[in-house]
Amino acid sequence: MAAPFTLPRLYPILDAGLLARAGIPVETFARQLREAGVRFLQYRDKDGCDEKVLQTAALLRGVFPSPECRLILNDRAALCRAAAFDGVHLGQEDMEPAEARALLEPGAVLGLSTHSPRQLAQADASPVDYLAIGPIYATSSKLNPDPVLGLDGLRAARGRTTKPLVAIGGITQASCRSVLGAGADSVSVISALLPGTKSTRELAKEFLLLAGG
Repeated sequence: MAAPFTLPRLYPILDAGLLARAGIPVETFARQLREAGVRFLQYRDKDGCDEKVLQTAALLRGVFPSPECRLILNDRAALCRAAAFDGVHLGQEDMEPAEARALLEPGAVLGLSTHSPRQLAQADASPVDYLAIGPIYATSSKLNPDPVLGLDGLRAARGRTTKPLVAIGGITQASCRSVLGAGADSVSVISALLPGTKSTRELAKEFLLLAGG
């Protein structure tokens, strides 16, 4: 019997569009995450063609080799095998989990984003390994974000599912431990890893320390 799926405490997302707007090369960002100790990463590219996504996926697989690292592809379940990724993460507007599961290799990881109690209840009954809930706080990484849930919304979500739960949306180093304390198994960060006064490597190391692994 396979061991139950567990999330890492830190769940970084590499958003190709966000990096492009910030003028940060994907490889530079990825290598700094790897050097910091990140071994689990979601790659998201909402605008790139399939060919471009596969090219970037190959680059990322080189930086994060299997089996010591797990890579999750956002949305494009049909490309997961060709990308040699370990799983797929779906949004509410993407294909149904059962349809995605049929496209994946046996044992591949499947996650699903939720933004309300109704969505969470539906997702909990679907063939996914983990659920994402958010936004916990206001976020700038989406053009049309869903309503903020806050820590109370996160606590309520924790009470409605036994599946691994990753919290997302506006999470910073200052709020990381509060989010984990409210019931999240993992915290997902996107823009909080962009370099500023500190490098991505330094930021990721600090998040890993705060999150406990």
